[in-house]
Amino acid sequence: MRPPDYHGGGLVNLIAELEHRLTGSSAAPRLRVDLAARIPPARSYVFVLIDGLGNHQLDHPAAALLARDRVGAIDASFSTQTTVNTSTLATGLPPSQHGLIAYLLRLNERVVNTIFWFDPEGQSVDIDCRQFLPTPNLAERMSAAGVESIVVEPAAFIDSPLDRLLYRGATMVPAEDDAASVRIALERAAQPKKLVAVYVPHVDAAAHAAGQESDLYRDALGDAADIWKAIAAGLPPHAVAVGTADHGHVDVTPEKYYRLPDLPDMTFYGDSRVVYVSGAVDEARALASELPVSWVSRSDMDGWWGPPPYHPEFEHRRPDGALVANNGFALLYPGNEGLMVGQHGGLTEAELRIPILVATPGR
Repeated sequence: MRPPDYHGGGLVNLIAELEHRLTGSSAAPRLRVDLAARIPPARSYVFVLIDGLGNHQLDHPAAALLARDRVGAIDASFSTQTTVNTSTLATGLPPSQHGLIAYLLRLNERVVNTIFWFDPEGQSVDIDCRQFLPTPNLAERMSAAGVESIVVEPAAFIDSPLDRLLYRGATMVPAEDDAASVRIALERAAQPKKLVAVYVPHVDAAAHAAGQESDLYRDALGDAADIWKAIAAGLPPHAVAVGTADHGHVDVTPEKYYRLPDLPDMTFYGDSRVVYVSGAVDEARALASELPVSWVSRSDMDGWWGPPPYHPEFEHRRPDGALVANNGFALLYPGNEGLMVGQHGGLTEAELRIPILVATPGR
């Protein structure tokens, strides 16, 4: 295990690079020079987020069109989960600074699902999602500099709790299907000073449901490749398409799931691959010796979420330690019960490394 790179080779640096190019400044360090040089200058960018497309997954035959446009690879933020990394994209900050450090997040002694904003008992959480992430976020900084941020996503996701969390200040545009996503993105990118984000959910959904050896996953890769190809083919002369992901995937078979016991004075949160533990550290360390996991103490997790200055609630939200599942294993506990084939959240290279894709007009 190693902490992600937040200083020039990470997702936060990719978004900082685009922010700086469009506005002249950024909230985080930009990409390393060698990586930045692989992205041509442009007056507008179409940013394609292919959920769940780890760098190694481009080796699949169905991803050949995507692999052709891979120019490098970077690290996702930790934990390698969608809400954590889309919060990094929405703010241009690492998790240590935006404060959303886990899919299941401990807030004031309550564990909260950060997609749907309910607790493990299914009770909704009274929180203003629109004000949860720091101000100003990326869209607000862009707007102040005269650049419009536009998000194109499936119509069913519009105004969900996660949307309200992430996209304060952005122009939200629903798309009824893949063709509409492409058409809307290209229409909006036709003018300069635009950052048009396109969310592509296909790969993540298929990997969770059926795994990377399935026909469903193969077809999802093909659908994502078709979206990327259509965007690349229609780019206006002043625009460049930049693609990446929020995390990769590992497959977990049913016999490699382990259920954690309900122990007093111990709270589990995080996800299935890296379970955060609050309280009863000695008991958690003993539990780790009985399971296919490694115990990592709080001090040994320094740097996993990024550098200071820390979010005001960071010290409270971070765990006392973590149960890190061995490769190919996952853990179940209240609030995190799904026996999905595809999993993510850990710091294996398969989960952490994500590609950079680049397409230019006429490509």
